[in-house]
Amino acid sequence: MAVPSRSVGVQDFLEGSREKGALLLDARSPGEFAEAHIPGAVSFPLFDDAERAEVGTMYKQEGREMAVERGLEFIGPRMADMVRSAKALFAEQPDRRPIHMYCWRGGMRSGSLSWLLRTAGMPVVLLEGGYKAYKQTLPALMGQEWPLVRVGGYTGSAKTAVLQALAEAGEQTVDLEGLARHFGSAFGNLNRHDQPTSEHFRNLLAECLVGLDPTRRIWVENESRKIGKVHVPEPFYKRMIACPALEMLRSTQDRVDHLVGMYGAYDTALLHQAFEAIRSELGGAETTEALAALQQDDLATAARIALDYYDRTYEHGLQKRAGDNRYPVEAQGLPVTECAQRLMDAADRMGL
Repeated sequence: MAVPSRSVGVQDFLEGSREKGALLLDARSPGEFAEAHIPGAVSFPLFDDAERAEVGTMYKQEGREMAVERGLEFIGPRMADMVRSAKALFAEQPDRRPIHMYCWRGGMRSGSLSWLLRTAGMPVVLLEGGYKAYKQTLPALMGQEWPLVRVGGYTGSAKTAVLQALAEAGEQTVDLEGLARHFGSAFGNLNRHDQPTSEHFRNLLAECLVGLDPTRRIWVENESRKIGKVHVPEPFYKRMIACPALEMLRSTQDRVDHLVGMYGAYDTALLHQAFEAIRSELGGAETTEALAALQQDDLATAARIALDYYDRTYEHGLQKRAGDNRYPVEAQGLPVTECAQRLMDAADRMGL
């Protein structure tokens, strides 16, 4: 006899899946999972991408019955392997909480897999409405009146490092660049690692936000709408720019030193490519000078040239957002921990 199952709404499902590390399985195809998924989920597809496309087409053209038969032809030979895989994953969970599972709409795929795993003795909780229902809850979450405080400053001000220092001091932070896996410039992803899709970035941001106390201030780096190829969700972006920005005033030398420390270990060829990527904006003569400096291992000179370009870009952005509520915080010559303390003191004085 199969173990009983139950279906729950999004909030109960997410709370249950987070409880004591319950196993969270995504029954959608690998392609759907790669595009975006609930953070923490493990891909456990009923069909691969080609099978899903074929079954879906058959469902539309020939009806449910024929589609079900075709689906059974696909999964029948591998049912035993799927059970063994699920049991191995389930056994790794220390408290053996019920498996939490979802598909796109909470229909046939998760329902079929749930029956199979329950028949094999594993408890399963399904998400009502599936991933689609989960997605529908996120715009409201993104647009909440989060008590954000932006960490501002020109390129090279060590905003990310200061954000980390704020977190270490017990402050609530959201590291947008960390979630996006990009520092937000031509030099922001020299290792060329994959970024999440904008949809999955939103999911990661949502996971971060639900763990925060909305009655306490939340620090976030002052970002544009786009970080690399990732777009910040519009409701969250609008909330972010409506909140105050504490603008760190750092010297040029502070900024050059930070960039040299940040990029000094990178292969010169990668830095060369990054300068070439901004040649048209930086200027031909300036780019040539920067590349010559790199050839001589003079990263400081190259950094100063890059800062001239990024400062113009930053100032242009400030002009476009006239009236933006920014407040200067003196931070010249200070280590990042002291910069963080200056920001906290300023926020306290402002009642943020």
